[in-house]
Amino acid sequence: MSRIFIHGLGAVSPAGWGVDALRAALDKNLPLPVQTLARPGWNKPVTVRPVPPPAARPAFFAHARLRRASAMSQHTVAAALEALGPDAIRVQAGELRLGIIVCMMAGGVAYSRRFYEEVLRDPATASPLIFPETVFNAPASHLGAYLNSPVANYTLVGDEGTFLQGLALAADWLGEGRADGCVVVGAEEMDWIVADAVRLFQRETVYAAGAGAVYLNRSPAAAIELAAITDSFTYTQKQGRLAAVQQMALQLPAGAASELLCISESKAFAQPHWPGRRLTPKPVLGEAFVASAAWQCVAAGDALRREEFTAANVSIVGVNQQAIGARLQRTNLL
Repeated sequence: MSRIFIHGLGAVSPAGWGVDALRAALDKNLPLPVQTLARPGWNKPVTVRPVPPPAARPAFFAHARLRRASAMSQHTVAAALEALGPDAIRVQAGELRLGIIVCMMAGGVAYSRRFYEEVLRDPATASPLIFPETVFNAPASHLGAYLNSPVANYTLVGDEGTFLQGLALAADWLGEGRADGCVVVGAEEMDWIVADAVRLFQRETVYAAGAGAVYLNRSPAAAIELAAITDSFTYTQKQGRLAAVQQMALQLPAGAASELLCISESKAFAQPHWPGRRLTPKPVLGEAFVASAAWQCVAAGDALRREEFTAANVSIVGVNQQAIGARLQRTNLL
């Protein structure tokens, strides 16, 4: 990693809109309240943690590209704008070249389900207005249009580890001079199909939705450096999840009492003797796949920004593909 710095963080989660709401929920360390979501054709609903409505309607909701956009696109834009802060205006004015990377696993399921329901009901009347929201790159496209950003705009599809791959790709873009800054977003949305699928494999897991964003820049003015991202260790017939996690852990520092370990699965991480504090957001927020990975990075970065720790290891164990980790550290201690 070549001197890449975290300049901003953003989040939309079951805790609310903004990093402050995310932090408050994690500080309490209590599972957030759940709601039920009806499953058509079933008597028993599924239990979920959706994103609550914003306290005030965000101004960007009125943008032409976002008036009919999916909740996932709205959450993506909200998290990205929070992370960008005042630099969003510079991007819109053409003063800052911004790369955009949006990462997801399930994608825009709600509109996809609605569109195919209409197709099955009567193909002649299926709404073409819905179809654009069914494609994976819709949120990234909306974000690019809102920011008037003509620079590289990618969508990465994969399990939770894809978010760290997105950060690595953004670091490459910055190192190559393709952009002045990059915002990386991990997002998922609420739908009964995904919640039911999660229930089939992990009955005690509560599905959630939302987005998290990290804004990267090469300017050393920020307080946090993205110091390293490990290789991606995939699961195969010859290498199970635990072996992959152990290989990933070997590429991260062993840690110190003043450091944070932010993990996706407490049982899977191969450093049982971590000397500092551990943080596992999923029991509080729920399972939101790539959005959960983004919340891990946002929580770790926010803790460093508030100088609670000197550094943080982030360990992400994906649901079906890979184990991958990252190292964040405060720059004012270097």
